[in-house]
Amino acid sequence: MIVRILGEGQYDLDDHALDALNGLDTQIEQAIEAGDEAMFRTALSGLLAAVRSNGTHHDVDTLDESDLILPPPDATIDEVRELLGDDGLIPG
Repeated sequence: MIVRILGEGQYDLDDHALDALNGLDTQIEQAIEAGDEAMFRTALSGLLAAVRSNGTHHDVDTLDESDLILPPPDATIDEVRELLGDDGLIPG
């Protein structure tokens, strides 16, 4: 699976990492619903860190489509709210 962090690049990630990412995605959704900026920052940072630590940089010379697109680390609650689908940032 290819995951893009906007403004940063793409990462190759094994499908088994989705379970951990989904838990962090749920925390982001809860923070947005509650309007809790501190919880949102922590959850978003954790999600992006998990992608970076569990993934490897995708070859920049290839033009492969991303399976998931995540917001940049400096995204606001309102910006991420607009990106959320019915299943959050990460489907499943």
